[in-house]
Amino acid sequence: MSTTLAPTLSARLSLTPKSTLSGVLDGAWWPRSRDLTAEIPALVDALEGPYGRITRVTVNPTRWPVVPHKVAVTGHTVHVGWFTEQDPDKMILLSYSVGRCDLLVIPPDTEPAAAARLMTAAALPGSVLAAGALMSDEAAIGRRMRDAHSSESTWETDGGAATLSPPRPPVAGSRMIPLPTNRRR
Repeated sequence: MSTTLAPTLSARLSLTPKSTLSGVLDGAWWPRSRDLTAEIPALVDALEGPYGRITRVTVNPTRWPVVPHKVAVTGHTVHVGWFTEQDPDKMILLSYSVGRCDLLVIPPDTEPAAAARLMTAAALPGSVLAAGALMSDEAAIGRRMRDAHSSESTWETDGGAATLSPPRPPVAGSRMIPLPTNRRR
């Protein structure tokens, strides 16, 4: 009997380009689920090129229902730890060769447009915004967009802009008086 492994999807990842400007974050990761055992292998594989072999990962357990102690990845095992003091929207990955990689973790159920904005913002070189600040800013943007959409919907259901009626023809026997203009002579 042969067993076949389901193909793993690539990690949805955005990394800060290499530059002299170092920021608070090294990029963003948008996992497809809250299952670290299923999600870490694709992430670690994607980071192997720029960061070398990832050996440890830390998370805040408030965002993950189960935090495994170890996760098997291609060719090795990654040790997973958790710290309640760590920003819940951040994951820290450690590598022997490069050191540390701090990623914003975008919740799996995030709308694609919001995730794209977050991935772009987290990968800006030299950004001083922490993971929590980025998530808070995005929540505010989302609220403003929903409010604007709601206002527009209300406007439309309440009749929208008043349609202008065509000008009335002059009544018989009346005369039109021209409006004054501000022209200089």
